[in-house]
Amino acid sequence: MKSKQTGITLIGFLVILIVVAFFGYMAMRLVPAYSEYMGVTKAMNQVSTEGADGKSLDEIRRDLLFKMGFQYVDDATIQPQDITIDRSNGTQLRVSYDKQIPFIYNIDFLLHFDKSVPLQGNVPL
Repeated sequence: MKSKQTGITLIGFLVILIVVAFFGYMAMRLVPAYSEYMGVTKAMNQVSTEGADGKSLDEIRRDLLFKMGFQYVDDATIQPQDITIDRSNGTQLRVSYDKQIPFIYNIDFLLHFDKSVPLQGNVPL
């Protein structure tokens, strides 16, 4: 009686290895951008809970950018014009920015991040 061999062939193993390596490389490129976004969110929550009584937009921007430095947010990622105050639904601090990440050859990832947190206190116009 002949026994039939089962298992994966070398070519099948290489195909699986290539697919896993592709998604692993993609994760290596994208995870730092999302961890940086978590730092932006944490800094925004810190500024929000401190309150903004009498602070101008420039002072809030300066304070937020200072706190983002402690969260390892790259200075080139968020520009001061990306930080705004939205008064349409209460007073909210809003940060909206894009991040372009090179992937392979001429393929890039474009990530758009947008976060709003309510500000406590009076913010002058």
